[in-house]
Amino acid sequence: MKKLVLAATIALAATGTTVALADGKSTYQQACFACHGTGAAGAPKLGDKAAWASRVKQDMATLETHAIKGFSSKPGLMMPPKGGRMDLSDADIKAAVAYIVNQSK
Repeated sequence: MKKLVLAATIALAATGTTVALADGKSTYQQACFACHGTGAAGAPKLGDKAAWASRVKQDMATLETHAIKGFSSKPGLMMPPKGGRMDLSDADIKAAVAYIVNQSK
């Protein structure tokens, strides 16, 4: 992971571009915990391996798309786009999804 981040940093530096790397744990704590920490609105809780099993089997791109664009599997259960935090970047959401998945395998 460190090599990948270093390579990205070097590539960005070469182009004069700077970015802030997203912090999935921080984003989870600030934006996702309200539902995924408590199970509100039927959200699968962080670390609940059984609840996340079918979701983890999907590819990351699908999970990221559901988190960014929103998703409803049945009436009354829904993931609002970006968890209702439209101020977050797609990179923030993707980092949070990775953190949640890694904690829930």
